[in-house]
Parts: sequence; C-alpha cells; structure tokens
Amino acid sequence: LLTVTVFLSTLTPKFYFALTVTSSFISGLIFVFEWWHFRKYGTSFIEQVSVSHLRPLIGGGAENGPPATAAFSAGESETSRQNMPESKVWRNPLNLFRGAEYSRYMWVTGKEPLTYYDMNLSAQDHQNFFTCDTDALRPSDTVMQKAWRERNPQARIKAAYQALELNNDCATAYVLLAEEEATTIVDAEKYFRQALKAGEMIYRKSQNCHSQSPQHEAQLRRDTNVLVYVKRRLAMCARKLGRIREAVKMMRDLMKEFPLLSMLNIHENLLEALLELQAYADVQAVLAKYDDISLPKSAAICYTAALLKARAVSERFSPETASKRGLSTAEINAVEAIHRAVEFNPHVPKYLLEMKSLVLPPEHILKRGDSEAVAYAFFHLQHWKRIEGALNLLHCTWEGTFRMIPYPLEKGHLFYPYPSCTETADRELLPTFHEVSVYPQKELPFFIHFTAGLCSFSAMLALLTHQFPELMVIFAKAV
Repeated sequence: LLTVTVFLSTLTPKFYFALTVTSSFISGLIFVFEWWHFRKYGTSFIEQVSVSHLRPLIGGGAENGPPATAAFSAGESETSRQNMPESKVWRNPLNLFRGAEYSRYMWVTGKEPLTYYDMNLSAQDHQNFFTCDTDALRPSDTVMQKAWRERNPQARIKAAYQALELNNDCATAYVLLAEEEATTIVDAEKYFRQALKAGEMIYRKSQNCHSQSPQHEAQLRRDTNVLVYVKRRLAMCARKLGRIREAVKMMRDLMKEFPLLSMLNIHENLLEALLELQAYADVQAVLAKYDDISLPKSAAICYTAALLKARAVSERFSPETASKRGLSTAEINAVEAIHRAVEFNPHVPKYLLEMKSLVLPPEHILKRGDSEAVAYAFFHLQHWKRIEGALNLLHCTWEGTFRMIPYPLEKGHLFYPYPSCTETADRELLPTFHEVSVYPQKELPFFIHFTAGLCSFSAMLALLTHQFPELMVIFAKAV
C-alpha cells in the first residue's frame, strides 16, 4: 500500500491524502486481526498461512514437526484434567540443611536464603510431625513442643539441649540439633545417627501399646513420622557425602518399610541418586511406578521422563538434519516428552539452559511454580549436562513446544490450565534478591510488530499529508 501511495503521489494532494488514510486504516485492521488471532489461538495468522499454504507452493515444503497435540487422546486429556490437583505448597523433598548449608550461605554472602514465610511453614510442619497430645507424659517432649514454636534459632537449640538433659534418648532434640546447630554434613549425620538410635527404641515401644487407646495411636503416628524423617535425612547425608549406593539402599528400604507414606515423595530423592549413579534402567523402573496420570505430578518426574527419552536420541540429534529428513519416532517421543514437561512447569528450561541464575532451593515449593523449577534445576542440572546433546535438544525444542501449549491460560492440554496464582506464592517462598520467574508469556510474533509499525507509519503519513499536503507531494516526488 505504501509503494502504491508513493507511486501515485504525483496526483493531487487530496488523492494522496485519501490513499494514506486508506493504507493506515487497512494496516490498522490487519494489526487488530493479527492481535485477536494471536490472543485466541496463540499463533500469527500471517505466519501460519505462509508456512502452511504459501511455502509448499513455492517448493519449500512444510517443516517436519512432531504432531504434539495428536499424541494424546481426548480421553487422556480429560482424565488428566480431572485427576491433576490444583497447585499447592509442598515440602521440598530435597531441601537443604539449615545449619550446614543455608546458614553457611548466609555467612558467606550476607543474604538470607530463606524467607520468613518459608520458615514459618517449616515450623508448622515440625509441630504437626513431631508433636502429639501425649507429649505432656514425657517432660522432654513437652520442652520440644515449645522448642518447635520458638522463632529464634538459638532459643530452639537451647531448648533441645534442655530436652536432652531431661531425657538423653529424645530423638526430636537430636533432629533439631542436626538441622540447625551442625555446621557440616558430617556433624549433621552424627546427630541423626543418635536420633535414629533413640527413635527406633521409642518406635518399638509405641508399636507394643498403640492399640490401648487413641492417645497411644497418635503417639505411634508421631514416632513413625520421626523415624521416617530421620532415616530419610540420613540417606540424604550419605548422598551428599558421596556414599550414593548406600543412600539408594536406605531410600529403597524406607519406601518398602513405609509404603503408605508416598506423599512424602521419597521417590524423588531416589530418582536423583539413581541419576547420579547413571542407573537409567532403575530410573525408568521408578518412573513406571510413580509417573501415572492419576497421581500428582512434579517437575522431577516430568523432566526426568523427558531426560530419559532425550538420552536415546540426543547424541546424534541435529536440527538441520531433522528439518531435512523429518523426525524419527524416537525423536518425536523425546519432543513430546519435553512438551509435556514444559506444559507442567514452563519455568524449568531457562534454569537448565543457564539463561537464568539459580539460588538455593527453598524448604517448600509450589507445584508448577518458579520455586519448584529452582529446586529441580539445582539438583538435576548436572544430570542433563552429563548426557551429551540433551541440553541441545532441549534448547532446540522447548520454545517450539511452548508455542504449541494451549493458549490462553484458561486452556489445558495434558494438565490443569496453568494457575495464575503462582507468582504471589513464589515471591513469598523465594528470597527477595531472586528475580521471580512468572508465567513466560508467549512472545509476540514478528508480524504483529510489523503490522503495528506499518499501521503507525501509515497513520503518521496521513497526518503529515493532512497538515502539509504540498510539502508531502514534493517529498513523494523526490523519493
């Protein structure tokens, strides 16, 4: 339109003004339609028509891409939407040790890695897990009940020592000292071993009399929680100290001994340890058990499944080759697995690709939020780096698959629609010096920017022609 306008500018100023107004109006309509199409369908109409219809006519051929949306039936999609729970705050299965890791970070950097909201949630967890109505029967437990409510770390540590003076076999006192007073993982492990010895003894006593009254049943639940917590943390200590096979055995034994406590997500600890051992067959076996559409998903499960699929093809994957010959079945499966993972938590790829800085993971995470992405990438980045080509495949795939995720936010393909409330919760869970990642909105296509510029330029020409008709005609002739 602009070319025709300049070409016909030798005519009268009125006719030139009419053409510029017309071109401005038409380009404005194109911009509005492009914007509406993008908001409704998530793609550029001009780009879609060009790729789908015009490119084959000029011999370019359509790009060979995975039919991601056709990989899952409507029934599976509906089932996932029914069974996928709303986003909520969970205890981070791989949270660090306060004294040995979080505090050391604060000593070195002077920055507080944990927020008050996060620590307050942990205090509530400790009160729920480690206390019960029968604490009044044991003076040491009464002291510990108050200790978990203390806000000051030194006051909690002092109360733990008071509890040990009353009862040298107070398991929860050792737990508190291991978490908060120990400044190294080795010291924390020593405290946890003492807690394990005391916890097993108390647990056996509770088992013998748990059927006598409801109070004794509550006491058994509490003692079970303490024992499971201690064994899990001991396994994490072994993992951090390099005794990975020992850690795997402890986690497997724990899952076998307490199968009903699957909500603690011990399998995520096991997955991370098995990946460190590069025992990919064992990782697949764990995923086969826990990666079920009817169970709550996590970034660890979705992205580990994608990593295993990518491992089969990433070493030989080349975007140029794939664009020429098309994707193989294994490559399509890998791309679809990445699509699934990105739809569950779209924040993770930027951390894995090191496009965004990591911080220490919080003690609690929001499923599908930035806090979960930080916690996953903090431990699993090394596993992606170890597999040659995996990050390259992710880099070539994740933005493209993100464009195929149903849009706008009210829609969902495999999971519930991405919740819009994650930003607020993540800001409370993550430290203030961390730039919280919000839902990565799809970037505006080139043609929306182009039509907006065309509309603005045409409007400017129309305005200048209206104000200075003679001058604009001279300018058009000169051009």
